Amino acid sequence: MQKNKNYFIKFNNRFLSENPVLRYLNFSLLYLAQGAPEGITFYAIPAWLAMNNKTPMEIASFVAVISIPWSFKILIAPIMDRYTILSMGRKRPWVIIGQLGLIISFLSIGFVQDPLNNLDGLMIAGFFISFFGAFQDVATDGMAVEVIPENEQARANGLMWGSKAIGVSLTLVIGTALINALGFSTAIPFMSVAFAFFILVPLLIRERPGEKLMPWTNGKSSAYAKSIQLGSWKKIFKGLLKVVILPSSIFMAIAICFNGMLNGLIDTLLPIYTIQELGWTNTSYSQIYSITSLISGLFGMFAGGALVDFFGEKKMLTIYLLSTITLLFAIGLTSALWGFNQYVFGFILLSTLLATFISIAFFATAMKLSYKTVAATQFTLYMAISNSGRAYGSGLVGTLSELFSWEHIFLLIAIAPLITIIMIQFINFIKHKNSIKNFSKPILIKP
Repeated sequence: MQKNKNYFIKFNNRFLSENPVLRYLNFSLLYLAQGAPEGITFYAIPAWLAMNNKTPMEIASFVAVISIPWSFKILIAPIMDRYTILSMGRKRPWVIIGQLGLIISFLSIGFVQDPLNNLDGLMIAGFFISFFGAFQDVATDGMAVEVIPENEQARANGLMWGSKAIGVSLTLVIGTALINALGFSTAIPFMSVAFAFFILVPLLIRERPGEKLMPWTNGKSSAYAKSIQLGSWKKIFKGLLKVVILPSSIFMAIAICFNGMLNGLIDTLLPIYTIQELGWTNTSYSQIYSITSLISGLFGMFAGGALVDFFGEKKMLTIYLLSTITLLFAIGLTSALWGFNQYVFGFILLSTLLATFISIAFFATAMKLSYKTVAATQFTLYMAISNSGRAYGSGLVGTLSELFSWEHIFLLIAIAPLITIIMIQFINFIKHKNSIKNFSKPILIKP
């Protein structure tokens, strides 16, 4: 009875550093919030554009533009590592700002006049949604690297990425239904009201004991936060340079770039391929993709992290990527079966499931390679490189569709996961950790 009472008190403290259940819940909800705008901008809108006969080049250009802020996250991360309201936590104030910006920018897209014939305006609005989505993503990832212990990272990443996939899925199917029923300019702002709920998460949960809930409430900076806070740009970039020139960091950067390119190619290709090549409607595509994302998210939450925990990041990445190559060759060599919707559904389901599992394993790998004093910057550098690859892959779809048949495009895409497999074989976690220990000062204060 006393044990349960102590647990209840501990849970009610609402400190991320003190309670694993609270950590899992906090980051799952924040990643669910990240999935919502992505479901609209990266999936629902491209499907809507394809349904309204926009060319593959126009759709690919839209996706490429909204991908740009995700590539520039590396410019935001050092600011977050350098400045903060330390008495409220190292990253929590930035998460709150990101959530506010996301709500406001999502509302603004509804003010784009005649979006089908004003793609420039649509791109600008989408750019700002992506900017604040990326902004919140940097803060959330930096917080996760700092407060999640290494033995929880794989499991946490499974829950986080699974929650994001569920957010994408629900937003895609609901967003598409609302766009078709209410019209674009009414549906998108209407959905932004739901985002207001998620800002309660960073508002009510603190990183460490003793910190302020808000700037005007009582509290102070934690000793641990002070110990890892770098007070100058020189120290931040010096620490970052030391860790990014390590061999495992370099191979990780190359691997995650090509994996990002793979994601960009497939995500941009699917609505164009299914709607304009196979004759699906944007509603049918959205429903299918939502179902597959939901299934993938649930599997990711309950199995993705566990598999990485049990077998290791490198082994699981190799298996997932080899399976992706096999899947791409299968769909590329069996065009005679494309007329069967169940067959294409199976391809979308398996590719989405593999993409989710790959992302979970890559996130866990990135956290494992991160140096805590520059955690937000280093982790974000990996993600920025990934998103640069994604933006390039998205933009490449238009060019490939003009030069090659769909059969050949699927086969060519398989080059990206092949290069990724080769690169991850050179990552050495033990050697990397030992190198960090040699140049980092020991932190004796409990995280």
